Amino acid sequence: MEQRKVIIMGAAGRDFHNFNTFFRDNEKYKVFGFTATQIPDIADRKYPKELAGKSYPEGIPIYQEEELPHLIEEKSIDLVVFSYSDVTHQYVMDRASMVNAAGADFMLLGTKSTQIKSRKPLISICAVRTGSGKSQTTRYVAGVLKGMGKDISIIRHPMPYGDLVEQRMQKFTSLKDMEEAECTIEEMEEYEPHIDMGNTVFAGVDYEMILREAEKEADVILWDGGNNDFSFYTSNLNIVVVDPHRPGHEITYYPGEINFRMADILVINKVDTAPRENVEEIKRNIKKYNPDANVVMAASPISVNNPEGIKGKRVLVVEDGPTLTHGGMSYGAGYVAAVKYGAKDIVDPRPSAVGSIKETYRKYPTTGALLPAMGYGKTQIEELEKTINNSDVEAVVIGTPIDLGKLIKIDKPAIRVTYELDVGDDDTIKEAIKGLF
Repeated sequence: MEQRKVIIMGAAGRDFHNFNTFFRDNEKYKVFGFTATQIPDIADRKYPKELAGKSYPEGIPIYQEEELPHLIEEKSIDLVVFSYSDVTHQYVMDRASMVNAAGADFMLLGTKSTQIKSRKPLISICAVRTGSGKSQTTRYVAGVLKGMGKDISIIRHPMPYGDLVEQRMQKFTSLKDMEEAECTIEEMEEYEPHIDMGNTVFAGVDYEMILREAEKEADVILWDGGNNDFSFYTSNLNIVVVDPHRPGHEITYYPGEINFRMADILVINKVDTAPRENVEEIKRNIKKYNPDANVVMAASPISVNNPEGIKGKRVLVVEDGPTLTHGGMSYGAGYVAAVKYGAKDIVDPRPSAVGSIKETYRKYPTTGALLPAMGYGKTQIEELEKTINNSDVEAVVIGTPIDLGKLIKIDKPAIRVTYELDVGDDDTIKEAIKGLF
């Protein structure tokens, strides 16, 4: 049988997982390449032969997504597989139309084809959008499990932007592990809070290998999702976080709507700061799209280490990068803290931006007068530092999950913002977890 010629559209995460689980040893298909977007410096590399398998002795090239129509024609591609997350339904169908117009079929792989089964109970934390509050929800669930005396392994959604062979299976138990792995800011933001709790974090590229290693050390596996992607693993309990600051996004973004429909528990987060009508809109959508889900109302109250350092000051606000960029949020925890604690002015960092940080503002114009903590490599981290230190402000308010002051030298007083999930006296999540054992 003639093999179908395939290109996988991705952003260094779901695309590699889809290849590993569905295409790597599938004789019906031949993958001619990946395309890359969202993440800088991923294109013009290769998915290495060590990971690609015996059918790909030279590895698989990675191209810029802009080249896709040309590649379809040049290589007579039969099928293009869309494999990245946190985009509108309109965006997905625009890409599908482009692919179909070029002559190829368009595919979205689902859970049956890509999810791996765990030998241990597995809880997934996912979301409908980037920035909804997965991280604090995952920490809350981890705390519940540890309170029950369970050993846990946390598996984080992939962010492999370096040497893919070295990053095939990664294990982090200390800040030193992150330094030795040359983690990006995005990776550190996700790993550091877990490490501070004493949790072990696994990540990388080959998620079956990662799962089998994680199972050796744990009673329970906790999947810490990225963006609004659905879990790489079959879940015994699927918890999904919804953001009432973006009502309606739960049914208009891919693959967030998949999570919304699949959830066992839907956590409506940030109810302490969102308009009531937004929360009610989400409740109506739950009744329509997933009426069997249990619903938890939650807050994510913020705290700062030095409120007086903000009051009456001209401040620069640094926020979680993905939340502001492809997450599409116009503000985050840093902005909320700056307003709450009485900053005199929130200073626009764009005139001070350098290098790729300036390019980020061009690509994501809705970011506005806040600074996304971009740091996908050494050069970009240095540019972030220069942008901060170029800004004419009295203080820097840092709303990133990582303690940014440990990574870069900030020449002004820095105030760190933290936040945790607060479900009040609602035991829905605790009781669901107890029901697994």
